[in-house]
Amino acid sequence: MNDHSEREQTKMTRHFNFNREGFNVNRGDTVYTQTARFDGSARALTEDELRTLAPSIFATDPHESRSEWFRAIPTIEILRGLVNEGFVPVGARQAVAREPGRAPFTKHLIRLRKLDGVVRKFGDTVVEALLKNANDGTAAYALMAGLFRIICANSLVTKTQTIDEVKVTHSGDVQSKVIEGTFRVLTEAEKALVAPEQWSQIKLVEDERRAFAKAAHQLRFADADGNTTTAIGSEQLLLPRRVDDTQPNLWNVFNVVQENAIKGGLHAVGRDANNRLRQFTSRPIKGIDQDVKLNKALWVLAEEMAKLKQAA
Repeated sequence: MNDHSEREQTKMTRHFNFNREGFNVNRGDTVYTQTARFDGSARALTEDELRTLAPSIFATDPHESRSEWFRAIPTIEILRGLVNEGFVPVGARQAVAREPGRAPFTKHLIRLRKLDGVVRKFGDTVVEALLKNANDGTAAYALMAGLFRIICANSLVTKTQTIDEVKVTHSGDVQSKVIEGTFRVLTEAEKALVAPEQWSQIKLVEDERRAFAKAAHQLRFADADGNTTTAIGSEQLLLPRRVDDTQPNLWNVFNVVQENAIKGGLHAVGRDANNRLRQFTSRPIKGIDQDVKLNKALWVLAEEMAKLKQAA
């Protein structure tokens, strides 16, 4: 790295306020970093904690909009079955219900992990299975392979060639299907751990980093017609939030771009619809489906970059 690049990296790391452990001191610790650790202190969320984080997990009846053919299966019943198989919840979230009365039934996402002493990690990244469901008709049971970066509570959903998502409809023996699917996606997530090991060895030059950020910027901010009007520049996605992420390898670049795209908080000055100068701040991705979709797209982008570099 030349002197100019080193100065730029130093300026970028100063853009965010972080401590030596890597946690943004303005953001504070999260439920994920409290429970989803891999230093021997990881633990399952209690049902009381789950009820606070995502109360729709406990819905026992379908939303009134569902027909008589819709079979509501309380997620908590499925989750208890998964716990019996060794899969415990280490994180949960619930979608924002925009219609009155939907909150108790709305979409939720649970992060599952096996805490059996078997090492399923590389560096600060561990393997998880993700369970998505809703009892208002907005989602079937969906199981996905996932990786979770503990140092920054930064989650990503992997997209592999052999399996993307296992979906289970609200019919038949749902619990058995979900348990079987969870074992399958966990196996795929373990395969995906090859990526951080390989990508951390792939160095990206400045032009490659900029190209990666430009493509990610399009994925994050473009509208349905492919147009981007945000004042946030693509180069801002390359701003690392912790010292450990300043090395310009593909794994670091991917994580920095992914975290900035998902968590938001980037600032820029631009003109509004009335041509007046104003300050803009990128918003975090809060929707479950949007989060999953963007994570998968960024993962594929990184996979393609890795292929190009390995073929060169």
